[in-house]
Amino acid sequence: MFDDIDDTGFVFDFEELANHLLEQGHDASPSQLHGCLCGLLAAGASANEEAGLAGLGQALNIDLHGELAGQMMQLHRVTAAALEDEEFDFHPLLPDDETDIEERTGELSLWCKGFLAGYAQANRGQVGQDSSEILSDFADIAEAGVDEDADEEESEGSYAEIVEYIRFAALNSYMDSRADGADVESAPPLH
Repeated sequence: MFDDIDDTGFVFDFEELANHLLEQGHDASPSQLHGCLCGLLAAGASANEEAGLAGLGQALNIDLHGELAGQMMQLHRVTAAALEDEEFDFHPLLPDDETDIEERTGELSLWCKGFLAGYAQANRGQVGQDSSEILSDFADIAEAGVDEDADEEESEGSYAEIVEYIRFAALNSYMDSRADGADVESAPPLH
């Protein structure tokens, strides 16, 4: 989803977004912001770009402006479309596999913290059982770290499994919130 060029010709580059955040004096990471946008959408917030930027600002107490604000609105639009995609083409915005496993695990944790903040900001109703379990799992993942006793292959395997879990868990939570008048408990889980 993020390595491809969207319909406006914009590429979401993790390092570039991180640099823009630092330039504006924010210590938030692109993963945390993307997680927050996903949480907002999964809780039923509007897919409107300006509303997404406002929700992001409120949930993380962050004021984005200029090019970075435009990039976040584009990221919000692309994320909303990916969550709606029948091909399940949604992926969390995380550093690439060339990045050290400790840093990737830290960013995964921040993505989950962002998701929880966004979800809490936008949620106005009853949380379905699946979403409740997902939020609990995300809270646990938000505290994750790399097991120093595990070998590199084991750590990489665990990381890949968790990334895949949060990918489908976010989709499932989003689908729960979008169930058109249906009982959210009856939506089939994706995980």
